[in-house]
Amino acid sequence: MAVVCPNCGAQYDATLFEFGRTVSCRCGRRVGLPLRVPWATSTKPQRFLADEMLGGLARWLRVIGYDTVWRRRTRDRDLVLQALGERRILLTRDRNLVASWWLDACYLVRNERPLEQLREVVTHFDLDWRKHLLRRCTICNAALVPLSPSERPPGIPPAVAARTAAFRRCPSCERIYWEGSHTARMRNALERALDGA
Repeated sequence: MAVVCPNCGAQYDATLFEFGRTVSCRCGRRVGLPLRVPWATSTKPQRFLADEMLGGLARWLRVIGYDTVWRRRTRDRDLVLQALGERRILLTRDRNLVASWWLDACYLVRNERPLEQLREVVTHFDLDWRKHLLRRCTICNAALVPLSPSERPPGIPPAVAARTAAFRRCPSCERIYWEGSHTARMRNALERALDGA
């Protein structure tokens, strides 16, 4: 089967266009096949895949409770396949990736600073950033599990244990989370960055 450029009539082998890949025709037009995969945003809540350039954004998306995988040193094709396979929205700053693949569930992040990127993504996807705040591990992305008072691990400073009612644990990396001055600073940063979003 051949794919024909609608601009100049040049023909290309259809095998060039797997998984939404496109080519630049000699006439300057992008040529490809429409990708027939349901868009990932049809499932709520949205899940994201952030490329190498968006590590800070990935961490902030986790802070506001969104399942966000961050991939480093990964080829574009592998990012696209993972996004499709896991039904994630691919977030990238790579204009070439966006231009080279016809992938509906891909968003080009335009801002450079992580909190500005977060505001952009929250606004674009209409994310409820307060609903699941501080419910995911910022390191490994797992959903945090509440701990009962009897499950509190040793090593928590006594002053923290005395003034903190709720602790959460990451089931993947075992990191312990609680509301403290660091979370107050994070909340303040989010309020400033996302005011009105």
